[in-house]
Amino acid sequence: MSENISHLTISQIKKLLAQQSTADYIWDQIKDDPRQGVQKLAISHQKKLIQQERLKQSFEQRLQIEKHFWNQGQVVAGIDEVGRGPLAGPVVTAAVVLPANIDLWEINDSKQLSAAKRRQLYTQILAVALDVSVGVGERQLIDEKDIYHATEITMAQAVKQLNIKVDHLLVDAMHVPVNVAQTKLIKGDARSISIGAASIIAKVYRDELMQTYAQIYPHYGFENNAGYGTKEHLSGLATYGICPLHRHSFAPIKKYL
Repeated sequence: MSENISHLTISQIKKLLAQQSTADYIWDQIKDDPRQGVQKLAISHQKKLIQQERLKQSFEQRLQIEKHFWNQGQVVAGIDEVGRGPLAGPVVTAAVVLPANIDLWEINDSKQLSAAKRRQLYTQILAVALDVSVGVGERQLIDEKDIYHATEITMAQAVKQLNIKVDHLLVDAMHVPVNVAQTKLIKGDARSISIGAASIIAKVYRDELMQTYAQIYPHYGFENNAGYGTKEHLSGLATYGICPLHRHSFAPIKKYL
């Protein structure tokens, strides 16, 4: 494109900057545009480019563990859990197998992302992943086995439900009781793209599940607290007692049994 941009509005320039096919062409010209609004747009775009580069570098760093196994021809699954701490609801685990050409730079520990960003990445991960599986450990399992062992069992459930045979598991700070080689990573959801993707899948899945439960059991604010012991939740317990989702083995719940 060789057309001069001086006749374009700031809004039009902004749209062109957002398009990969025209961004470089526009960027070469806006640096010399005397309009104050265009210069502000140039500064904003420069900051965006810097942030994108930082995301790419961080992404590549957190992909090195996977690349080690991919280079050996192995299939890798990332495993993570959500929901060990709440007073109510299941623990949810996810197993995610990503392709070697994955380029979703914003994948990270789900706790570092906004709800809107998690939901966006959830959809994107499902679209590009080679395989995704979710395990759900219900309240009864948690009370019978304790939360740690219930999480292990539910992680194993997610792995066994994968359609693809995996050679190695990358797990966030736990061991999965399955006969598959695995690497346990402390804070793995921030160190491995596969584990980060699994944390996003598990988090969004569980949050939406708790929002559904909130309609069935409306007294505890599950749509806001996902079962954690917030003031709203504890107030509902004091007024209405427990519901079938509450974990009997957890200390704050025992007094209501």
